[in-house]
Amino acid sequence: MKEKLSKEEIQSLLPHREPMLLVDELINIKKLKSATAIVNVRKNSFYVQGHFPGEPVMPGVLIVEAFGQAAAALTAAGIDKSTYENKLVFLMTVEKARFRNPVIPDCKLELNIEAIRSHGRVWKYKGNAVVDGKKMADAQWAATIVDRKK
Repeated sequence: MKEKLSKEEIQSLLPHREPMLLVDELINIKKLKSATAIVNVRKNSFYVQGHFPGEPVMPGVLIVEAFGQAAAALTAAGIDKSTYENKLVFLMTVEKARFRNPVIPDCKLELNIEAIRSHGRVWKYKGNAVVDGKKMADAQWAATIVDRKK
């Protein structure tokens, strides 16, 4: 298994497309265990103009979405391709989400994620979001793998 996935490789694993594909890279991958996702938060990101004019901040819900995308990519990259083919990963729960500092554009947001456990098609994860060594947010969440509608 590769220790790093590019945005194109992530896109081959996830159904997300621009502008909703938030994860730019997945690094430090430990198969089905952990990884670090890189999200390049830019001044021209789709949410900046309206959140908030003059004082742009990455919305907390998008940080949670990026956590979910990173976890889905970690899981999809680690399981057998035939098992994941024609499947989607849906967020089930978000627990203990804390937003500690605002994420300001023109930064590299690092999402350190860890798979806590899995039971069948349900996976539980935890993660923290960091910019320049400073914790910005953390959360726990669960997701499930479901059949893609034809």
